[in-house]
Amino acid sequence: MSGLKIARIDVFQVDLPYSGGVYRLSGGREYRTFDATIVRITTQTGLEGWGESTPFGPNYVAAHALGVRSGIAEIAPQLIGLDPRRVDRINDAMDTALVGHEHAKTALDVACWDLFGKSVGLPVCELLGGGTDVKMPVISGIYMDEPEDMRRRVAEHRAMGYIGHSVKIGGEPADDAARIAASLADKRPGEYFIVDANGGMTVETALRMLRLLPNGLDFVLEQPCATWRECLSLRRRSDVPIIFDELAISDASILQLVADDAAEGFGIKISKNGGLTKGRRHRDIGVAAGYTVSVMDTVGSEIAFAATVHLGQTFPERYLRCVFDCRKLVSRQTADGEFEVIEGRVVAPNTPGLGIMPRLDVLGGPVASYH
Repeated sequence: MSGLKIARIDVFQVDLPYSGGVYRLSGGREYRTFDATIVRITTQTGLEGWGESTPFGPNYVAAHALGVRSGIAEIAPQLIGLDPRRVDRINDAMDTALVGHEHAKTALDVACWDLFGKSVGLPVCELLGGGTDVKMPVISGIYMDEPEDMRRRVAEHRAMGYIGHSVKIGGEPADDAARIAASLADKRPGEYFIVDANGGMTVETALRMLRLLPNGLDFVLEQPCATWRECLSLRRRSDVPIIFDELAISDASILQLVADDAAEGFGIKISKNGGLTKGRRHRDIGVAAGYTVSVMDTVGSEIAFAATVHLGQTFPERYLRCVFDCRKLVSRQTADGEFEVIEGRVVAPNTPGLGIMPRLDVLGGPVASYH
Protein backbone atom coordinates (compact mmCIF):
# COMPACT_ATOMS: atom_id res chain seq x y z
CA MET A 1 0.00 0.00 0.00
CA SER A 2 1.20 3.50 -0.73
CA GLY A 3 -0.11 6.97 -1.09
CA LEU A 4 -2.01 7.67 2.15
CA LYS A 5 -0.42 9.80 4.85
CA ILE A 6 -1.92 11.42 7.93
CA ALA A 7 -1.96 15.16 7.24
CA ARG A 8 -4.14 16.51 10.05
CA ILE A 9 -5.67 15.40 13.37
CA ASP A 10 -8.59 17.38 14.82
CA VAL A 11 -9.90 16.87 18.34
CA PHE A 12 -13.50 17.62 19.37
CA GLN A 13 -15.04 17.73 22.84
CA VAL A 14 -18.72 16.92 23.43
CA ASP A 15 -20.69 16.56 26.67
CA LEU A 16 -22.95 13.50 26.66
CA PRO A 17 -25.67 13.82 29.34
CA TYR A 18 -26.73 10.56 30.98
CA SER A 19 -30.15 9.69 29.59
CA GLY A 20 -31.50 8.50 32.96
CA GLY A 21 -30.59 11.50 35.11
CA VAL A 22 -28.18 9.94 37.63
CA TYR A 23 -26.24 6.71 37.02
CA ARG A 24 -25.22 4.95 40.24
CA LEU A 25 -22.36 2.50 40.67
CA SER A 26 -20.99 0.71 43.73
CA GLY A 27 -19.10 2.77 46.27
CA GLY A 28 -21.48 5.72 46.03
CA ARG A 29 -20.22 6.76 42.59
CA GLU A 30 -22.71 8.87 40.62
CA TYR A 31 -22.56 10.16 37.04
CA ARG A 32 -24.75 12.74 35.33
CA THR A 33 -22.79 13.52 32.17
CA PHE A 34 -19.86 12.08 30.27
CA ASP A 35 -17.04 14.03 28.62
CA ALA A 36 -16.45 12.65 25.09
CA THR A 37 -13.35 13.16 22.98
CA ILE A 38 -13.90 12.62 19.25
CA VAL A 39 -11.05 12.59 16.75
CA ARG A 40 -10.98 13.22 13.01
CA ILE A 41 -7.90 12.08 11.11
CA THR A 42 -7.55 13.51 7.59
CA THR A 43 -5.10 12.27 4.95
CA GLN A 44 -3.42 14.39 2.31
CA THR A 45 -6.07 13.12 -0.15
CA GLY A 46 -8.91 14.49 2.01
CA LEU A 47 -10.10 11.07 3.21
CA GLU A 48 -11.35 11.20 6.81
CA GLY A 49 -11.54 8.71 9.66
CA TRP A 50 -13.34 9.12 12.98
CA GLY A 51 -12.81 7.71 16.47
CA GLU A 52 -14.07 8.30 20.00
CA SER A 53 -12.94 7.80 23.58
CA THR A 54 -15.36 8.59 26.41
CA PRO A 55 -14.23 7.55 29.91
CA PHE A 56 -16.89 6.66 32.47
CA GLY A 57 -15.86 9.56 34.71
CA PRO A 58 -12.47 9.83 36.43
CA ASN A 59 -13.11 7.24 39.18
CA TYR A 60 -14.17 4.14 37.24
CA VAL A 61 -10.85 2.95 35.78
CA ALA A 62 -7.56 4.83 35.39
CA ALA A 63 -8.90 7.09 32.64
CA HIS A 64 -10.35 10.57 32.50
CA ALA A 65 -11.40 12.95 29.75
CA LEU A 66 -8.70 15.57 30.34
CA GLY A 67 -6.18 12.75 30.20
CA VAL A 68 -7.53 11.61 26.83
CA ARG A 69 -6.95 15.01 25.27
CA SER A 70 -3.59 15.52 27.00
CA GLY A 71 -2.50 12.10 25.78
CA ILE A 72 -3.53 12.90 22.23
CA ALA A 73 -1.48 16.11 22.46
CA GLU A 74 1.59 13.96 23.22
CA ILE A 75 0.88 11.39 20.52
CA ALA A 76 -0.69 13.23 17.57
CA PRO A 77 2.42 15.09 16.35
CA GLN A 78 4.23 11.74 16.06
CA LEU A 79 1.56 10.35 13.72
CA ILE A 80 1.68 13.10 11.10
CA GLY A 81 3.05 11.65 7.87
CA LEU A 82 2.38 8.01 8.77
CA ASP A 83 0.10 5.70 6.78
CA PRO A 84 -3.08 5.23 8.87
CA ARG A 85 -3.74 1.81 7.32
CA ARG A 86 -0.61 0.31 8.92
CA VAL A 87 -2.48 0.01 12.20
CA ASP A 88 0.12 -2.04 14.08
CA ARG A 89 2.82 0.45 13.14
CA ILE A 90 0.54 3.31 14.22
CA ASN A 91 0.20 1.59 17.60
CA ASP A 92 3.98 1.15 17.80
CA ALA A 93 4.36 4.90 17.23
CA MET A 94 1.73 5.68 19.87
CA ASP A 95 3.35 3.35 22.42
CA THR A 96 6.73 4.96 21.72
CA ALA A 97 5.30 8.46 22.20
CA LEU A 98 3.37 7.64 25.38
CA VAL A 99 3.52 4.65 27.72
CA GLY A 100 0.12 3.33 28.77
CA HIS A 101 -2.88 5.69 28.69
CA GLU A 102 -4.79 3.37 26.37
CA HIS A 103 -7.90 5.56 26.60
CA ALA A 104 -5.98 8.35 24.83
CA LYS A 105 -4.82 6.02 22.06
CA THR A 106 -8.25 4.54 21.39
CA ALA A 107 -9.81 7.41 19.45
CA LEU A 108 -6.74 7.64 17.19
CA ASP A 109 -6.61 3.88 16.60
CA VAL A 110 -10.32 3.63 15.77
CA ALA A 111 -10.07 6.59 13.38
CA CYS A 112 -7.25 4.80 11.55
CA TRP A 113 -9.41 1.68 11.14
CA ASP A 114 -12.25 3.86 9.81
CA LEU A 115 -9.83 5.35 7.29
CA PHE A 116 -8.47 1.92 6.38
CA GLY A 117 -11.96 0.63 5.60
CA LYS A 118 -12.89 3.66 3.54
CA SER A 119 -9.64 3.46 1.57
CA VAL A 120 -10.40 -0.08 0.37
CA GLY A 121 -14.20 0.08 0.33
CA LEU A 122 -14.72 -2.50 3.11
CA PRO A 123 -16.41 -2.47 6.53
CA VAL A 124 -14.01 -2.52 9.47
CA CYS A 125 -15.23 -5.97 10.57
CA GLU A 126 -13.96 -7.45 7.30
CA LEU A 127 -10.51 -5.99 7.96
CA LEU A 128 -10.54 -7.35 11.54
CA GLY A 129 -10.78 -10.90 10.23
CA GLY A 130 -14.18 -11.11 8.57
CA GLY A 131 -17.67 -10.52 9.84
CA THR A 132 -20.00 -13.36 10.77
CA ASP A 133 -23.67 -13.46 9.80
CA VAL A 134 -24.67 -13.54 13.47
CA LYS A 135 -27.29 -11.11 14.72
CA MET A 136 -25.48 -10.21 17.91
CA PRO A 137 -27.42 -10.05 21.18
CA VAL A 138 -27.34 -6.63 22.83
CA ILE A 139 -27.24 -6.64 26.62
CA SER A 140 -29.37 -4.36 28.77
CA GLY A 141 -27.94 -2.18 31.54
CA ILE A 142 -29.95 -2.43 34.76
CA TYR A 143 -28.52 0.16 37.14
CA MET A 144 -28.52 -0.44 40.90
CA ASP A 145 -31.86 0.49 42.49
CA GLU A 146 -34.65 -0.96 44.60
CA PRO A 147 -35.21 -4.67 43.78
CA GLU A 148 -38.69 -4.33 42.28
CA ASP A 149 -37.62 -1.36 40.15
CA MET A 150 -34.78 -3.48 38.76
CA ARG A 151 -37.20 -6.34 38.10
CA ARG A 152 -39.45 -3.95 36.20
CA ARG A 153 -36.60 -2.64 34.02
CA VAL A 154 -35.54 -6.19 33.17
CA ALA A 155 -39.14 -6.86 32.08
CA GLU A 156 -39.14 -3.72 29.92
CA HIS A 157 -35.99 -4.82 28.12
CA ARG A 158 -37.34 -8.37 27.77
CA ALA A 159 -40.40 -6.94 26.03
CA MET A 160 -38.04 -5.22 23.55
CA GLY A 161 -36.40 -8.55 22.68
CA TYR A 162 -33.33 -8.45 24.91
CA ILE A 163 -32.06 -11.85 26.06
CA GLY A 164 -29.02 -10.55 27.98
CA HIS A 165 -29.13 -8.39 31.07
CA SER A 166 -26.35 -6.70 33.07
CA VAL A 167 -27.53 -6.14 36.64
CA LYS A 168 -25.56 -3.68 38.77
CA ILE A 169 -24.90 -4.33 42.47
CA GLY A 170 -22.49 -3.03 45.10
CA GLY A 171 -24.34 -2.28 48.35
CA GLU A 172 -24.94 -4.28 51.51
CA PRO A 173 -24.93 -8.07 51.03
CA ALA A 174 -28.61 -8.56 51.88
CA ASP A 175 -29.65 -5.68 49.61
CA ASP A 176 -27.58 -7.02 46.73
CA ALA A 177 -28.99 -10.52 47.18
CA ALA A 178 -32.49 -9.05 47.00
CA ARG A 179 -31.56 -7.13 43.82
CA ILE A 180 -30.28 -10.28 42.13
CA ALA A 181 -33.25 -12.41 43.18
CA ALA A 182 -35.72 -9.79 41.93
CA SER A 183 -33.92 -9.25 38.64
CA LEU A 184 -33.88 -12.99 37.92
CA ALA A 185 -37.38 -13.67 39.25
CA ASP A 186 -38.98 -13.89 35.80
CA LYS A 187 -36.00 -15.42 33.94
CA ARG A 188 -36.93 -17.07 30.65
CA PRO A 189 -35.18 -19.98 28.90
CA GLY A 190 -32.23 -18.70 26.87
CA GLU A 191 -31.80 -15.50 28.86
CA TYR A 192 -28.39 -14.64 30.24
CA PHE A 193 -27.68 -12.55 33.33
CA ILE A 194 -24.44 -10.82 34.29
CA VAL A 195 -24.35 -9.50 37.85
CA ASP A 196 -21.82 -6.68 37.83
CA ALA A 197 -20.28 -5.27 41.01
CA ASN A 198 -17.74 -3.06 39.18
CA GLY A 199 -15.11 -4.05 41.75
CA GLY A 200 -17.22 -2.76 44.65
CA MET A 201 -17.22 -5.85 46.90
CA THR A 202 -14.74 -7.39 49.30
CA VAL A 203 -14.32 -11.15 49.48
CA GLU A 204 -16.27 -11.11 52.73
CA THR A 205 -19.26 -9.15 51.42
CA ALA A 206 -19.34 -11.21 48.22
CA LEU A 207 -19.39 -14.50 50.14
CA ARG A 208 -22.08 -13.22 52.50
CA MET A 209 -24.19 -12.10 49.54
CA LEU A 210 -23.84 -15.42 47.74
CA ARG A 211 -24.93 -17.33 50.86
CA LEU A 212 -28.09 -15.22 51.07
CA LEU A 213 -29.25 -16.03 47.52
CA PRO A 214 -32.00 -18.55 46.79
CA ASN A 215 -30.73 -21.82 45.33
CA GLY A 216 -30.59 -22.34 41.59
CA LEU A 217 -30.17 -18.77 40.35
CA ASP A 218 -28.35 -18.82 37.00
CA PHE A 219 -25.97 -15.88 36.51
CA VAL A 220 -22.34 -14.91 36.03
CA LEU A 221 -20.61 -12.56 38.49
CA GLU A 222 -18.66 -9.78 36.83
CA GLN A 223 -15.67 -8.07 38.45
CA PRO A 224 -16.78 -8.66 42.05
CA CYS A 225 -13.68 -7.18 43.70
CA ALA A 226 -11.22 -4.41 42.90
CA THR A 227 -7.98 -6.38 43.10
CA TRP A 228 -6.62 -9.48 41.42
CA ARG A 229 -5.91 -11.22 44.73
CA GLU A 230 -9.44 -10.69 46.02
CA CYS A 231 -11.04 -11.99 42.82
CA LEU A 232 -8.83 -15.09 42.88
CA SER A 233 -9.65 -15.67 46.54
CA LEU A 234 -13.37 -15.45 45.84
CA ARG A 235 -13.10 -17.76 42.83
CA ARG A 236 -11.41 -20.43 44.95
CA ARG A 237 -14.29 -20.34 47.45
CA SER A 238 -17.28 -20.13 45.12
CA ASP A 239 -18.82 -22.11 42.27
CA VAL A 240 -20.37 -19.03 40.65
CA PRO A 241 -18.82 -18.32 37.22
CA ILE A 242 -16.72 -15.15 37.29
CA ILE A 243 -15.75 -12.81 34.47
CA PHE A 244 -13.22 -9.98 34.63
CA ASP A 245 -13.76 -6.46 33.34
CA GLU A 246 -11.86 -3.61 34.97
CA LEU A 247 -8.83 -5.86 35.58
CA ALA A 248 -8.71 -7.24 31.99
CA ILE A 249 -7.13 -4.25 30.28
CA SER A 250 -3.99 -5.36 28.46
CA ASP A 251 -2.20 -8.25 26.75
CA ALA A 252 -0.35 -8.99 29.98
CA SER A 253 -3.44 -8.99 32.22
CA ILE A 254 -5.44 -11.20 29.86
CA LEU A 255 -2.56 -13.66 29.56
CA GLN A 256 -2.31 -13.65 33.36
CA LEU A 257 -6.05 -14.32 33.52
CA VAL A 258 -5.51 -17.48 31.47
CA ALA A 259 -2.39 -18.52 33.39
CA ASP A 260 -4.13 -18.16 36.77
CA ASP A 261 -7.37 -19.79 35.56
CA ALA A 262 -8.91 -16.75 37.23
CA ALA A 263 -12.24 -16.54 35.39
CA GLU A 264 -14.54 -18.00 32.76
CA GLY A 265 -14.32 -14.95 30.51
CA PHE A 266 -13.81 -11.22 30.33
CA GLY A 267 -15.18 -8.04 28.85
CA ILE A 268 -13.45 -6.05 26.11
CA LYS A 269 -14.24 -2.38 26.46
CA ILE A 270 -12.80 -0.71 23.37
CA SER A 271 -11.47 2.42 25.08
CA LYS A 272 -10.29 0.58 28.20
CA ASN A 273 -8.43 -2.00 26.12
CA GLY A 274 -6.76 0.52 23.79
CA GLY A 275 -8.79 0.43 20.59
CA LEU A 276 -9.50 -2.09 17.84
CA THR A 277 -5.90 -3.14 17.15
CA LYS A 278 -5.35 -4.31 20.71
CA GLY A 279 -8.99 -5.42 21.03
CA ARG A 280 -8.44 -7.76 18.07
CA ARG A 281 -5.50 -9.33 19.89
CA HIS A 282 -7.51 -9.72 23.10
CA ARG A 283 -10.27 -11.37 21.06
CA ASP A 284 -7.80 -13.94 19.74
CA ILE A 285 -6.40 -14.71 23.20
CA GLY A 286 -9.91 -15.13 24.59
CA VAL A 287 -11.07 -17.41 21.78
CA ALA A 288 -7.89 -19.51 22.05
CA ALA A 289 -8.56 -19.92 25.79
CA GLY A 290 -12.19 -20.91 25.22
CA TYR A 291 -13.53 -17.86 27.08
CA THR A 292 -16.84 -16.18 26.51
CA VAL A 293 -16.33 -12.48 25.88
CA SER A 294 -18.57 -9.43 25.99
CA VAL A 295 -17.69 -6.57 23.63
CA MET A 296 -18.62 -3.09 24.75
CA ASP A 297 -17.31 0.29 25.76
CA THR A 298 -17.40 2.11 29.05
CA VAL A 299 -19.81 4.69 27.64
CA GLY A 300 -19.96 6.71 24.45
CA SER A 301 -21.98 7.80 21.46
CA GLU A 302 -22.61 6.37 17.98
CA ILE A 303 -18.90 6.34 17.03
CA ALA A 304 -17.94 4.26 20.06
CA PHE A 305 -20.85 1.88 19.46
CA ALA A 306 -19.85 1.41 15.82
CA ALA A 307 -16.39 0.22 16.89
CA THR A 308 -17.98 -2.16 19.40
CA VAL A 309 -20.28 -3.66 16.78
CA HIS A 310 -17.53 -4.20 14.22
CA LEU A 311 -15.25 -6.01 16.68
CA GLY A 312 -18.14 -8.06 18.08
CA GLN A 313 -19.15 -9.10 14.57
CA THR A 314 -15.84 -10.97 14.15
CA PHE A 315 -16.32 -13.34 17.12
CA PRO A 316 -17.40 -16.94 16.57
CA GLU A 317 -20.95 -17.12 17.92
CA ARG A 318 -20.21 -19.56 20.73
CA TYR A 319 -17.61 -17.22 22.26
CA LEU A 320 -19.54 -13.95 21.98
CA ARG A 321 -21.71 -13.39 25.01
CA CYS A 322 -23.14 -10.03 23.97
CA VAL A 323 -22.42 -6.49 22.85
CA PHE A 324 -23.41 -3.39 24.80
CA ASP A 325 -25.20 -0.44 23.25
CA CYS A 326 -23.44 2.45 24.98
CA ARG A 327 -25.66 4.90 23.06
CA LYS A 328 -28.54 4.10 25.40
CA LEU A 329 -26.66 5.71 28.28
CA VAL A 330 -26.53 9.14 26.68
CA SER A 331 -29.07 11.61 25.31
CA ARG A 332 -26.96 13.34 22.64
CA GLN A 333 -26.40 11.86 19.18
CA THR A 334 -23.05 12.62 17.56
CA ALA A 335 -23.35 10.65 14.31
CA ASP A 336 -25.72 8.74 12.04
CA GLY A 337 -25.35 5.14 10.90
CA GLU A 338 -27.20 1.89 10.26
CA PHE A 339 -26.90 0.35 13.72
CA GLU A 340 -30.54 -0.29 14.57
CA VAL A 341 -31.20 -2.74 17.39
CA ILE A 342 -34.05 -5.01 16.26
CA GLU A 343 -35.59 -7.43 18.77
CA GLY A 344 -32.55 -7.08 20.98
CA ARG A 345 -29.97 -7.79 18.26
CA VAL A 346 -27.66 -5.80 15.99
CA VAL A 347 -25.44 -6.44 12.96
CA ALA A 348 -22.62 -4.41 11.45
CA PRO A 349 -23.54 -2.47 8.29
CA ASN A 350 -21.88 -3.19 4.94
CA THR A 351 -20.79 0.41 4.41
CA PRO A 352 -17.03 1.12 4.20
CA GLY A 353 -15.15 1.91 7.39
CA LEU A 354 -17.17 2.20 10.58
CA GLY A 355 -20.30 3.17 8.65
CA ILE A 356 -20.98 6.40 10.55
CA MET A 357 -21.51 9.99 9.45
CA PRO A 358 -20.66 12.48 12.23
CA ARG A 359 -23.05 15.35 12.97
CA LEU A 360 -20.71 18.29 12.62
CA ASP A 361 -23.28 20.69 14.07
CA VAL A 362 -23.21 18.66 17.31
CA LEU A 363 -19.42 18.39 17.41
CA GLY A 364 -18.82 22.10 16.87
CA GLY A 365 -15.31 23.32 16.16
CA PRO A 366 -12.12 21.47 17.13
CA VAL A 367 -10.61 22.17 20.54
CA ALA A 368 -7.17 21.18 19.22
CA SER A 369 -5.62 20.47 15.82
CA TYR A 370 -2.30 18.91 14.80
CA HIS A 371 -0.82 19.07 11.30
